[in-house]
Amino acid sequence: HSRLVGSEMCIRDRDVHFSQMPYSPLTLNPALAGANSPLQAIVNYRTQWRSVASPYKTIAASFDGRINENKRGKHGHIAYGLNFFNDQAGDARVSTTNVNVSLGYHIILDRTSTLGAAIYGGFGQRGINAAAGKWGSQYNGMAYDATLSSGETFSTSQFSYADFGAGLVYTYKESDSYMTSNDQKSFNYGFAIYHINKPKYSFLGAGDEEELFMRWSIFANGNIGLGNSRWSIVPGVYYQRQKSAQELLVGTYFKCRLSEASRSTGMNKASFLSLGLFYRNKDAMVAKAMFEWGDYSLGFAYDLNVSSLTEVSRTRGGAEFFLRYNMSSFGRSRSRI
Repeated sequence: HSRLVGSEMCIRDRDVHFSQMPYSPLTLNPALAGANSPLQAIVNYRTQWRSVASPYKTIAASFDGRINENKRGKHGHIAYGLNFFNDQAGDARVSTTNVNVSLGYHIILDRTSTLGAAIYGGFGQRGINAAAGKWGSQYNGMAYDATLSSGETFSTSQFSYADFGAGLVYTYKESDSYMTSNDQKSFNYGFAIYHINKPKYSFLGAGDEEELFMRWSIFANGNIGLGNSRWSIVPGVYYQRQKSAQELLVGTYFKCRLSEASRSTGMNKASFLSLGLFYRNKDAMVAKAMFEWGDYSLGFAYDLNVSSLTEVSRTRGGAEFFLRYNMSSFGRSRSRI
């Protein structure tokens, strides 16, 4: 899904998100801004349900970093993030555009761990082309009949809203015991609440109490090097709930180091290939692949639908891509989440 939903095709009051959740960090938890990198930028694209209806398409971009990264004697660092997405859904072209700014602080607990908190605030806009939709009242008992009245009344085709939320993240990172040991470990644990202000979220206007419900996001993921080998495992568990809709995604990447970075000259970049399989409860198997070279990563995921929608989807869910720049002082010789 690019939507957290109780039924797969709902388009009204559930959030967009991506199957490759760590690589759309600010839609997973605003406190991930600056948590694992001094600077990163990510672009995402997803298309889905092409075999069922007009494709749902989502594009997103985020940027986050740290302000006082190099300050000596610091007890923590200030973090910031900017997140944007645009989503187009279904025949009625229901569009959602959102821009949020995150601001947080990560306390350095010791040499291996930090605890961070962040708030976000932003602006959203929704639009609909009701005339392009096909409504239940336009079926004459045999087929769709565009000449029949839709019976739908909209007070507006577009509205805007303010959006606020907050998150907490704990990070742990244990480096290699020596250069080629590959026995590093890193973990992230987080909790976030989106849409704390529950903005009005309706095209029907006065009298309709529809809200954008709060979304609760809980996750844990890690990167565990298998000592004295080229391999690491990158497991993750992600749970989200929004009113009665919920999602559980669990699985792991298997990560192989293809080449080692040169630490003295920086001429050679480390490279990694990761293959993963995740399961979204009662919905889909998600196959993933990622290639990393130096500070750059390119990822792909495909959802294989296994829910009751399989009859019409024929297991085809959605394809997803991301491109990431993740700045590191030491290249890619040490695996990170």
